[in-house]
Amino acid sequence: MSRLCLHGYVSGRVQGVFFRQATAEQAERLELHGWVRNLGDGRVEVLCEGEASAVRELASWLEQGPPQAKVTGVELEEQPLQGIAGFIVLR
Repeated sequence: MSRLCLHGYVSGRVQGVFFRQATAEQAERLELHGWVRNLGDGRVEVLCEGEASAVRELASWLEQGPPQAKVTGVELEEQPLQGIAGFIVLR
């Protein structure tokens, strides 16, 4: 089983549309670890790690997000594994 860690940014109408909470729910469903937070410039930042196929599934989901969102861009880069336990929404 290979593990993967991705970190990056989601652009578009992604704040005020439950994007962080929906991301956390997807991550928990996929048994991923990491965090998600809003940035001052209107983007959402995310770091997730776990089973590579599950990380890729979340990455694919980020391209659309929850129904209220309008994603215009997703930039993700592979990072070294962080060893994070659980998935949280940062404020």
